[in-house]
This record gives sequence, C-alpha cells and structure tokens, in this order.
Amino acid sequence: MQKIKFYGIGGQGAVTAAKVLSIAVSVYQNEYAITVPAYGHERRGAPVYAHIIVDEEPVLLNCYVYEPDIIAVFDENLIDKGVDVAEGCTEDTVVVLNTASRETAERYREACGVKKVLMCDATHAALENIGLNIPNSAMLGALAKTGVVRIESVVSAVKEAFGKHGEENGHAAEYAYEHTLEA
Repeated sequence: MQKIKFYGIGGQGAVTAAKVLSIAVSVYQNEYAITVPAYGHERRGAPVYAHIIVDEEPVLLNCYVYEPDIIAVFDENLIDKGVDVAEGCTEDTVVVLNTASRETAERYREACGVKKVLMCDATHAALENIGLNIPNSAMLGALAKTGVVRIESVVSAVKEAFGKHGEENGHAAEYAYEHTLEA
C-alpha cells in the first residue's frame, strides 16, 4: 500500500491530478486506488489537498492520508505560505517537488526531514507542452519516477481525462518524467 498526498494551489490541477492518478492505477495497471480530495476551501490561489491510496489489493480505507509515503508539492512556495507539507512525513517519505531550484529542494528536505527529494520544473513542462501554467499532468509524470505508477499508465490516463487536450498533456507528463531528477 502506498499513501500519497498532493499539495497545491487552487488552479494548478492538484485535485484533478489525484483523480487521474486513480484512473492510471486502476484502469491501466489493474490495481486499486482511492482518491479523497479535501473540499470546502478550493478556489483559485488557495491551498488545496488530495489524498490517494494505491495498492495491489482492494483499498478498503476511505480516509485522509496522515502518514504519507509520498508527497507531491505542486507549488514550491507552499512552504512560505504556512502550509505544513511535512505533516506526517518520516525520513522514508519521498517528496516530489515542482521546482528547478536545488536550494528549494534542500529546504523541503530539511523541513520534511526526508532522505529523498525528486525535483522537476513541472511548471516549465506545462508551459512548454500545453501553453498554460497548470502543472498537474507534468507532476504526474514526475510522480511516475517514484515507481508508484508507470509513465505509460499516466500518459494513457491523461489522454483519456483531457480529451482533445490529452495529447499535449501526455507530452507534458513524458517531458516531466524525462526531466525529473533526485536533488
């Protein structure tokens, strides 16, 4: 069982990315996933969260993730906005961070107390491939580097979820996957 938490800002597509991850895992990998978004405060510019549990066996839990194995941070500035992205993290938690800055990645490593931080400029990947500052598909590509989901599954789910814009979003995911590295 893998417990994942997405942190983002309203308008970045973090909640949509969580739903697409569930499609990638359940439809394209024949595994199980449940997504629990944190609704009630979502609006453009406000912090948003989504909780995802992935397993090879049916997921019988329907709850928030309190001790994540992986956190995906869609906006590198969340740490400066008072969002406690380190909540429940252990040294084995993997942080997937939307940043091009090694210094920012190091700040997250220290703040979260983790050994592993994967960094990818998902915003750049989104702008290059879809022309919008919506890094959700790119962040899913970066997340695939953790092994929780295959990149092929992400691309297929993204294409399905985004319809006529699926191809561009699929390219953003692939680009991010290829440009994700350990900080």
